Amino acid sequence: MKFDCSPFKLRSNSSVIALLAGAAFVTTIGLTGFGAPSHAFAEAVKVEAPAQQGFADVVEKVSPAVVSVRVKGKLQPVSDDMGQDQQGDNGFGGQGFDQLPDNSPLKKFFKEFGGPDGNGRKGQMQRQPRQMSQGSGFFITEDGYLVTNNHVVDDGAEYVIVMNDGKELNAKLIGKDKRTDLAVLKVDAADRKFTYVDFAPDKSTRVGDWVVAVGNPFGLGGTVTAGIVSALGRDIGAGPYDDFIQIDAAVNHGNSGGPTFNQSGQVVGINTAIFSPSGGNVGIAFDIPASTAKTVVNDLMRGGTIKRGWLGVQIQPVGADIAESLGLQGEKGALVNDVQPNSPASKAGVKTGDVILSVGGNLIDGPKDLARKVAAIAPGTPEEMLVWRDGAETKLSVSIEKLTDATPAKAEVPATPDAPQDLTNFGIKVTPNEKGPGVVVMDVDPDSTAAERGLAAGDIIVGVNDAKVASADEFSKAVATAAAKGRKSVLVQIQGENGTRFMPLPVAKG
Repeated sequence: MKFDCSPFKLRSNSSVIALLAGAAFVTTIGLTGFGAPSHAFAEAVKVEAPAQQGFADVVEKVSPAVVSVRVKGKLQPVSDDMGQDQQGDNGFGGQGFDQLPDNSPLKKFFKEFGGPDGNGRKGQMQRQPRQMSQGSGFFITEDGYLVTNNHVVDDGAEYVIVMNDGKELNAKLIGKDKRTDLAVLKVDAADRKFTYVDFAPDKSTRVGDWVVAVGNPFGLGGTVTAGIVSALGRDIGAGPYDDFIQIDAAVNHGNSGGPTFNQSGQVVGINTAIFSPSGGNVGIAFDIPASTAKTVVNDLMRGGTIKRGWLGVQIQPVGADIAESLGLQGEKGALVNDVQPNSPASKAGVKTGDVILSVGGNLIDGPKDLARKVAAIAPGTPEEMLVWRDGAETKLSVSIEKLTDATPAKAEVPATPDAPQDLTNFGIKVTPNEKGPGVVVMDVDPDSTAAERGLAAGDIIVGVNDAKVASADEFSKAVATAAAKGRKSVLVQIQGENGTRFMPLPVAKG
């Protein structure tokens, strides 16, 4: 290669000037645009901080175990005459399609596609479109058992599992439990081993822990959101076994049945509900805790059903006023409102007004705690129960039975006679109950403590502390007895439309 290195030959002075000007421009750009600044500045702000660990490692490991669950509902046959009696107003003033003129295009359409044919013969049975729902789930064994919510699979006929790689697999329902909203499905794939995850140890989750939710929100499979544990032991009124974990990770429709992981890749909870005025995520979601889920899931995998213990009592919390009126130290146990006939509690001698303090040596913190602990006892198991009765502890022996779907009947509120009597100190007017025990509340002063705590006309007062009452005088005597013992309040037993309950009322004033 040959280069011409001879000097430039300039033809005029103007060319020299232009060349010098261009060189100056290049020099300026080089100094200000691409080189060092022409002025000195202080260094930009920079904070030295430790690198924050993300969730990528956890997500990479657990994602193959998380799936989308598609549920096909059962086909629902409908009437094929499309008359008003089956379908409502069809837009023709209630006239069925079989009553349309023979030359009607609509009649011809329905004849061709399964409707009436105009000659009194029926076409193919019509069916409503098969409903589809979807949620999330996760594998807990390598041979294909997976967990989701009961409300995801409920009333389903077919179940399809969509893996994180998009592959679809059929599954069958092994068992479900509506009381805890859990269900177990099984994918039969002998030639495949599934990536699976495990539940976190009991009591290992703390408020403030980082968590990661993985699921299928709005049908967008494989979505990851992160947050912290906001609270433990939440009761949202979903059932007698409420003990939810509250998290602030973004959880939406479709996340149901999906897992929430700790930073070790263990499942701490299962997404089951959200609180949302708008229908979308507002940072309040609720998980079934791992401690509850693994017990229920193991039972479902073994037999497809759950066997829970049953005691047969209606109960309420023991507040400070109730504890004081009973002479009980501390707000503990569960107050018995009613005992079902022929129940384990009835056979053991439990009485209305007892406070159940422990079962099987396990102390009872409140009604929810009693429900959970009794449910965990195998039916047929004899247990010792400690109750508070007449100002002292009493031991009873009870044989726990199997829980059924039977529910206690509501208390009947009988008609009320005239001639009410005043209980001035309490702002209550009562009259003897002619159709049963107790006195019927005729009127309640709206400014009284009784009204503030929910006593209403039509309620029946059947007892005060340990004494049964059938008149205003007996009510007053029971109050006087409690006051003589130094009690600041009395515990009034009430029967109403919603069953039996107890209400503390102050002795000194109404």
